Order: sequence, then structure tokens, then C-alpha cells
Amino acid sequence: MTDNQNPKPARPVPSSEPVLRNVLKWGGILAIGIAVVGAIVGYIFAGWIGVTSALIGTAMAVVFLGITAASILLANRFSGSDIFVGAFFGIVLGGWLLKFVLFIILAFALKGQPWINPTVMFLSLIAGVLGSLVVDVLVVFRSRMPYASDVTLPGENHKA
Repeated sequence: MTDNQNPKPARPVPSSEPVLRNVLKWGGILAIGIAVVGAIVGYIFAGWIGVTSALIGTAMAVVFLGITAASILLANRFSGSDIFVGAFFGIVLGGWLLKFVLFIILAFALKGQPWINPTVMFLSLIAGVLGSLVVDVLVVFRSRMPYASDVTLPGENHKA
């Protein structure tokens, strides 16, 4: 006889989780590439200040990409509960607000620093943002998800 007579049912895993995990994986690989190329180009045009600037710009892009995907993955943990919709939108909106506030703080903190080349940092940040958009599009495009996923139609047996 087991101690667990009424096992807690496993939460349904939304079909977006594997997609978001792939976004994080490929976003990390892209960030390494942008950091290497940005550091090399930054060194050529601005010396070690360019390398530092490229790495900071790339790190900012990675953090912002990670906050978005991580907030959605965190919010998906509430799937199947009564508070899912409110929790999902609250967590995702909180992630967006966190990114906005973090960006403003970093922009003011890094403005005018002598150890930053603003052009190299800006171009690395833009490369990271555009690259993450390309990663998002490619991962979602290749995921082959139906338009209506995680749906149980009336009369269907739902297997949890």
C-alpha cells in the first residue's frame, strides 16, 4: 500500500513550452555568435572599449530575450488552474514592465561612461534584438503547431 492514495494530477503541459525552450536554446547560440563577432569588430574599430561595449550590448539583448521567454514559461506553470488567465497575463505583463524599467536604468547608467563605445554597444544590441526576432520566427515556423492547440472539443475525451 502506498502513502499517496490520491496522487495530484499532472499539470497539462502547454504546447508552447517546447517552442519557448527552443527559442531560449537558439537565442543563446545566437548570442554567443553575436558576442564573438561584435567583440572582434569592436576591437578592430575601438580597441578593448569596443570589446566591452559589444559584450554589454549582447548581454542586454540576451537578458531581454530571456525575460520574455522565461516569463511565459513561468506563467505556463499555472495552466489548468482557475487563475491561469489572470496569472499568465500578469506575469507576462510584469516581465515586459521589468524589461522596460531595466532598459531605462541601463540607458541612464551607461550613458556617457568612458569605458563604453555607444556605437558598438548600440549595434550589438540591435543585432541581438533583430537576431532574436529571426530566432523567434524560425523556431515558431518550424514548430509545426496547429492554429488551435491545447483545445478539447465537446465530446472528445481529454487525457490528462
